[in-house]
Amino acid sequence: MSNRKKFYINGSWVQPSTDATLDVINPATEEVIDQVAMGGEPDVNAAVESAYDAFESFSQTTREDRIELLSKIIEVYKSRIPDVAAQISEEMGAPKGLAAAAQAPAGLGHFMTTLSVLKDYEFEQDLGKSRVIREPAGVCAFITPWNWPINQIACKVAPAMAAGCTMVLKPSEVAPFNAVLFAEIMDEAGVPPGIFNLVNGDGPTVGAALSSHPLVDLVSFTGSTRAGVEVARNAAATVKRVAQELGGKSANIILDDADFESSISRDLFQMCTNSGQSCNAPTRMLVPNARMNEAAAIAAAAAKKVKVGDPNADDTTIGPVVSAVQFDKIQKLIQKGIDEGATLETGGTGRPDGLNAGYFVKPTVFSHVTNDMTIAQEEIFGPVLALIGYEDDEDAVRIANDTLYGLSGYISSGDPERAKKIARRMRTGNVHLNGAPGDQKAPFGGYKQSGNGREWGEYGFEEFLEVKAIMGYNS
Repeated sequence: MSNRKKFYINGSWVQPSTDATLDVINPATEEVIDQVAMGGEPDVNAAVESAYDAFESFSQTTREDRIELLSKIIEVYKSRIPDVAAQISEEMGAPKGLAAAAQAPAGLGHFMTTLSVLKDYEFEQDLGKSRVIREPAGVCAFITPWNWPINQIACKVAPAMAAGCTMVLKPSEVAPFNAVLFAEIMDEAGVPPGIFNLVNGDGPTVGAALSSHPLVDLVSFTGSTRAGVEVARNAAATVKRVAQELGGKSANIILDDADFESSISRDLFQMCTNSGQSCNAPTRMLVPNARMNEAAAIAAAAAKKVKVGDPNADDTTIGPVVSAVQFDKIQKLIQKGIDEGATLETGGTGRPDGLNAGYFVKPTVFSHVTNDMTIAQEEIFGPVLALIGYEDDEDAVRIANDTLYGLSGYISSGDPERAKKIARRMRTGNVHLNGAPGDQKAPFGGYKQSGNGREWGEYGFEEFLEVKAIMGYNS
């Protein structure tokens, strides 16, 4: 029997407090996949109280206990990767190849990385006559997005559980069924009751109830900057810790000594990956003013090679964006770019030729963009690239930092030392040099309105620890 209309609370699948449901749409077909239950405050209270009751005993478990638990979760997760990949592809439109090679395995990767951190982490140290102890932060609330859904769930759940915290998860109601599968993995792995709880629902109801709940000690939120502000406001009254991974408008500096053909083509493809629905996508490409037309031609040619289509087709590069709301937002921003005078090199409004249903967006390249244009400042969250010109390295750094966001940056150069020097000046939490991929052992997070706190690896693990000093311990 399906658990899609139930919540996972205190180790059991339970009926919601209300009869409210929401249609979950397949973005490639615009047809209803199924309905998900929408929770209310009573469901949040039950889940939080379950986590609160479980914290006292779970927080006292040993490192070895938690190593054993994470190892079992990893074992079960591996057996469910095909199911997770298929579900993500169906509900948020990721091509089956991307879902199987990146989306689903990302969750496993975070558990494996966290397990490695847990095995070697020093929880205690002596400072003179004092002992400093790192211990679990408490009951955690997780509010996660739809774009890399299982990745964002796992990179919160794994370190929190490894640290000895208990938790309640509210995934995105747009793509919730992979989270139901995740809860089934937790259950099959034998996670003790109350440690992990799942309540589906929307942000204004379930998200607000979680972030304001007096028994929640920490909220970790991934989503838009606008929603992140609301989470912080709701959490403020109880002075709980809030970690936020928010929006981005990442600058990608192509220096004049880079290989333009390979760098621009590579980064155009990366920008389009996941239909452009990545908060760290390199959407502002900065190129020398004198070579703008050359760069635009390379980017446009690369965009025309991106195959938009059925997520189940072997030759599909990108599928649809996740929803009608997202599709409409992207269309308006593309039109805004045209209206504000940017040069449309390829793509534009409307669906690609031959696609008459589904939320498919044309890979779009604008050149001769100025950094004050809407498409240069607002996060589009679609396969839309803005080419912005600069005069020299100083100008490139200035433009790169001229944004409300600060999540990621990208630099391509034939001179590694030159690239490293510029990387140090970018006000971003991550910088990728010459196409370097992400690293789950390295910290992930942003400056400015891209959020606060860090996820992934040891830095993400430490977000779920409190620091206690015991004076006179070594007298």
